[in-house]
Amino acid sequence: MVVVDTTSQSKNALQWALTHCVQDEDNITLLHVTKTPVGQAIDETQRERNSRAHELVHPLKNFCQLKKPNVKTEVVVVETAEEKGKTIVEESKKQGAGVLVLGQRKRTSKWRVIWKWRAKGGMGGGVVEYCIHNSDCMAIAVRKKSNNGGYLITTKRHKDFWLLA
Repeated sequence: MVVVDTTSQSKNALQWALTHCVQDEDNITLLHVTKTPVGQAIDETQRERNSRAHELVHPLKNFCQLKKPNVKTEVVVVETAEEKGKTIVEESKKQGAGVLVLGQRKRTSKWRVIWKWRAKGGMGGGVVEYCIHNSDCMAIAVRKKSNNGGYLITTKRHKDFWLLA
């Protein structure tokens, strides 16, 4: 399962998954999670937003089919009022994912200091960190190091492991 959205980090994670994880005859699920404001009923705006989410994900599905034609690609769009991390973990369990791949962006030093301070107070560290630490399956955060410098991989046991490939 690969979590996808409009960011380049998400697309890099998908490309990494296709070249390093997915093998012929595998199934891949592209998961897109959208946040619904609490208490909002389904209306025309939500339907339009859901339609846009499907428009976003289908080119990524076509990309998967082009790169790995023997792989079955499924698209799942989930709308939730809950936290995205919790929804991603629940959906990975529901879908029976063996591996969960997420894109990760480089954080500024200021953000990292704030995150460490918040973590001491029992507050979270972001969607990616939540998924890595709470997923039942292997969760991998992928960040492209540079145009030709490989990837940095983060899991429960490794942080920013440099994979030159």
